[in-house]
Amino acid sequence: MKDMSEGYTTADGRRIGGVLMEMKNITLRFGGVEAIKDISFDIRDGEIRAIIGPNGAGKSSMLNVISGFYVPQEGEVWFKGYRRGPMKPYRVARLGIARTFQNIALFDGMSVLDNIMTGRLTLMKSGLLSQAIWWGAAQREETEHREKVEKIIDFLEIQPIRKTPVGRLPYGLKKRVELARALAAEPKLLLLDEPMAGMNVEEKEDMSRFILDVNDEFSTTIALIEHDMGVVMDLSDRVVVMDYGKKIGDGTPDEVRNNQEVIDAYLGVAHD
Repeated sequence: MKDMSEGYTTADGRRIGGVLMEMKNITLRFGGVEAIKDISFDIRDGEIRAIIGPNGAGKSSMLNVISGFYVPQEGEVWFKGYRRGPMKPYRVARLGIARTFQNIALFDGMSVLDNIMTGRLTLMKSGLLSQAIWWGAAQREETEHREKVEKIIDFLEIQPIRKTPVGRLPYGLKKRVELARALAAEPKLLLLDEPMAGMNVEEKEDMSRFILDVNDEFSTTIALIEHDMGVVMDLSDRVVVMDYGKKIGDGTPDEVRNNQEVIDAYLGVAHD
């Protein structure tokens, strides 16, 4: 594996920086079951980092540790050079980490625009009372946030549905709205939990394009869980592979693709 201690440049000319997040010897238990077993890896500034593995490997549990939903019994989580102690998910979001969910978590009765606006809540400074009467600073602040949201709507090409209740949208568009809501928080690190799940080929192509554009145009670091290996190998700069809670591979897509332990556990390609 190449030395990336000082960052590196990808084949398409993108510059990947130093370590943004580091997971050090993470162990997570539920009762007597170890969902994650002494795993270490890092996520570098500007990269697209995939976490893959069979069902039950512990991938979503790892994403929940990163986003603050779970607190590991052992190990350390470092972000932007600081050790992060236990904290609520909303405080993690304020640090600059946003996520989407495997099962879509939107407000069906609210419009697309209003759903995306909820992603700005951690950035709002006015109090509940001033927001309620919508006056003065609160009014100006909401106008500024709405302008940011409108730019995201344009970026993700969902202008025609901006006033549509989310509950009336097809699955693929709901996934795009959830991505928009996460982007509205202006994250430094964006976590995507199976962003292609349940999509048809055309929807996957659209989502892949948007993920690449988010990474490139917003300079957003991305960590994603995905089962479609074609998507993973095409999008990712590096891949970490989990199996039964353990790390069994970590490297570039080519390095992972040729790792025999990964092949045996997950990719299912016969030995030469």
